[in-house]
Amino acid sequence: MATKAERSAGERPYTIGLVLHPSRSVLDSIQVITEFGAAHGVAVIARVADADRVGSDVTLVDTEEFVDRADAVVSLGGNGTMLGAMRLVVDRGVPVLGVNHGRLGFLVEIAPTELAAALVRLVENTFTLEPHSCLDVGVQGATASWMAFNDVVLTATKPFGGMTVDLLVNGAGHGYYRGDALVCCTPIGSTAYNYAAGGPVVSPSSPSVVLTPVAPMSGIGRSVVLGGDDVISLANPSPDQPLLVSIDGVRAGQLDPQGALSISLHNDAVSLIRLDADIHAQRARVKLSLLDLPLRPDQLLELIPQPLRERAERHRRANS
Repeated sequence: MATKAERSAGERPYTIGLVLHPSRSVLDSIQVITEFGAAHGVAVIARVADADRVGSDVTLVDTEEFVDRADAVVSLGGNGTMLGAMRLVVDRGVPVLGVNHGRLGFLVEIAPTELAAALVRLVENTFTLEPHSCLDVGVQGATASWMAFNDVVLTATKPFGGMTVDLLVNGAGHGYYRGDALVCCTPIGSTAYNYAAGGPVVSPSSPSVVLTPVAPMSGIGRSVVLGGDDVISLANPSPDQPLLVSIDGVRAGQLDPQGALSISLHNDAVSLIRLDADIHAQRARVKLSLLDLPLRPDQLLELIPQPLRERAERHRRANS
């Protein structure tokens, strides 16, 4: 990625694309970005759908032009907003920076107060990229397809109803699931529904796919971790009952009776901007600890940045 200084006189300016949280106001961050853009010759664009939420200093474009023009995408929201931004730029080589206007935000990189400094590093290209995979999900015998960065979930169509799903890996049958739901997730999605259902937390560096049953009644009752090259088929054996398909927490469609989903891991689908990988990893550990990941008190203490520990120790000594 070229910096502003490296671009020739006739070349278009460096362009930041904005993806906004669907409901929360992020105007303060937008103002930081537009003021930075005006001062440094950086263009700021957003999609037409966000016209009433971005102000007059942001150029509005359609989705196709947004993807073609953006040199980087800044996501202003939480994990859900990040997932939407990532889905826009799959395989396009456009990095995504997350600014946390949500809650836990495992994927996001910085807080709004850190945005101004992050923008300088963004246009100067002084950051690292963290590649992320997604799941390519197809309905066998149909044109429907989806991309899932977190997970694919199968449930019954009736509330509180059970469902049965057959598992095939690389064409070979490996048993069935019977329970409330089945979660199929990527490594980054392993901290979402999979984790809540008792599945393992998987390192983002591991090219793998996890299958975790929810409240299993029979069949496969534990999580299964499959390799990144495996082709997974989840088949609905029912002669008359469809199943609901959710992608990254949003209802996407249904799996018809006797139908099957084909799922495979799509490596390096998109890259996230990491300004400081160590700090991001440290924050992720804190967030996981808040989700009851068992850590001893001394391990939690290690997650506190050293300057804060030293300041607390000075305060303790001054008041002892």
